Amino acid sequence: VQLAESGGGLVQDGGSLRLSCAASGPTFSSYTMGWFRQAPGKEREFVAAIIWNTSGTYYSDSVKGRFTISRDNAKNMVYLQMNSLKPEDTAVYYCAARFRWSSRPTQVGTYDYWGQGTQVTVSS
Repeated sequence: VQLAESGGGLVQDGGSLRLSCAASGPTFSSYTMGWFRQAPGKEREFVAAIIWNTSGTYYSDSVKGRFTISRDNAKNMVYLQMNSLKPEDTAVYYCAARFRWSSRPTQVGTYDYWGQGTQVTVSS
């Protein structure tokens, strides 16, 4: 599967953005999807995930209550709605996928496919 993120940009502290990830292929509904981010000089970290067969969701503590992950299997899309953005949310955001897998969805190593990333910058 190929993944392409969009929707990043510059936003002020407290603002909102919605990231989108378009996936290729006919079996999108069978992929667990994740969002990760990486700030300069830091390791890539988990943000949110949605499980392929249950639609259960996971969030990092730092974004819980502010971000929402969702998917539209008919459109082969996964979204990340980001509200109440903070300067510390500034990073490159990546979409990731793993076929028919539900274990350890918060781990970078779980995912086989990654997009190129989209930059999100939150100004104070």
